[in-house]
Amino acid sequence: MTSHTLPPKTASRHAEPRPPAGSGPTRSGSARRRVLGTLGTVLLCLGVLVFVLPFVFTVVTSLRTAADLARAPLGVPHTFTLKNFSDAFSQIHYGRSALNTLLITGLSCLSITVLGSLASYPLARITQGWSTWVYRLFIVGTSVPVFVVVAPLYLLMRDLNLLDNYAGVVLVYTAMFLPVSVFFYTSFIRSIPTDLEEAAALDGCGALRTFFTIILPLLRPITSTLLTFVSLQVWNDLLVPLVFLQDPDKRTVMVNAYSFIDPHTVQPTTLFPAALLGVLPLFLVFVFLQRHVVAGMSAGAVKS
Repeated sequence: MTSHTLPPKTASRHAEPRPPAGSGPTRSGSARRRVLGTLGTVLLCLGVLVFVLPFVFTVVTSLRTAADLARAPLGVPHTFTLKNFSDAFSQIHYGRSALNTLLITGLSCLSITVLGSLASYPLARITQGWSTWVYRLFIVGTSVPVFVVVAPLYLLMRDLNLLDNYAGVVLVYTAMFLPVSVFFYTSFIRSIPTDLEEAAALDGCGALRTFFTIILPLLRPITSTLLTFVSLQVWNDLLVPLVFLQDPDKRTVMVNAYSFIDPHTVQPTTLFPAALLGVLPLFLVFVFLQRHVVAGMSAGAVKS
């Protein structure tokens, strides 16, 4: 009697053919990702063009002569000149107005960051009911438009003899952006663990010393973000300097550039160079300091 040995089932299982790699759902998924990636790239390029083209048009128009611009406003420029910038530089008294703007922006940023950080520390750490209501009042202040409070602020500055004064303008900007500063700092301080402050208290540190030695160095990321926002708003603002500064020698760059706007006619070869000169210092500052600004903002994203 002879016995026949049957092949193991595993051998027949391994011998079954496998589908080729890259077929079926995998191939359709990779094709879908390629299509979405291409679509995202196209949309990104369109978005960049939407933001870049107006700036390029402003620069090119500023370099064209008035005759060339009148001949073909949207056509290809034939002649370029720097005389438009030299004329705007002298007419808006650029050196003095830029120093005025720099002084107002610097003092406003300093007062907003100092007062905002000092006010936010107790609001973030005190858990009583009154601190919650005070914080909510600051949040409500972020939604009040400046046009609503211009008239009361003008009367207040007049009674305090602060009209046509740098201090009055700085106080107005501080009142405008202090709610934003409190909102930024309070949210950030609440994310800082209280263990650091408890350890400082065990070493004998008071509230002020704990704030200046422990909390304040940790506020660098949010401070860089806040300074970026506030400096852009103050430097480019037109309403507050126009209302509260009457002396031509104390006016800012944007106010002097606004003087080129005529209600009947607009000369782009004069207005555009003045506008570019107005934003040039702020643009240069952020070009050279963008690495530090980005490093400060990203420092708060990683918790040790």
